[in-house]
Amino acid sequence: MNTSMAFDAESPDKNPGLRRNAADEETKGYFVQQTMYRIKDPKASLDFYSNILGMSLLKRLDFSDMRFSLYFLGYKDPEDPEVPKHPIQRTEWTFKKKATIELTHNWGTEKDPKFSGHHDGNSEPRGFGHIGITVKDTYEACKRFERLNVPFIKKPDEGKLKGIAFIKDPDGYWIEILDPKNMGSIALDALYAKAKG
Repeated sequence: MNTSMAFDAESPDKNPGLRRNAADEETKGYFVQQTMYRIKDPKASLDFYSNILGMSLLKRLDFSDMRFSLYFLGYKDPEDPEVPKHPIQRTEWTFKKKATIELTHNWGTEKDPKFSGHHDGNSEPRGFGHIGITVKDTYEACKRFERLNVPFIKKPDEGKLKGIAFIKDPDGYWIEILDPKNMGSIALDALYAKAKG
């Protein structure tokens, strides 16, 4: 099989609307900084993202006049400089981090018996789908999640796409669990299927 097919799939000719030239110079330095979820109970969510997924709380911002809090979580790079102690410097440091999640808690939802939760995007009407977490080994990570009683949407050997899993956080949001090696195999399988079809 011609592996150049993989590169061809990302070409502007195969993807109408994709820019053909270098990125606009004015966008230099842009990056994805956060994905925001609305949560019911920060205690349950912080426990899940810090203890189950190993994230750190980078910054908490409370807005008492509007009665909500924001929790920014992510993975600290071992080569990161020391986390600033000053609250303004820590906020600026947080917003320089790539690929964080922002958990938004509207005060009182955790105690409101009428509050049924937020839409996870995976039921009708569908919209937002999931975030993805890269792990060293999907199968080993999933063994750990099973031991910790994390709910699964899909285990690694279920369905057509083998080697990836989906778990749920306390609010029912989906999280894809993947590793680079398995994703490479999935991409290769897709290329072979396309070549045969």
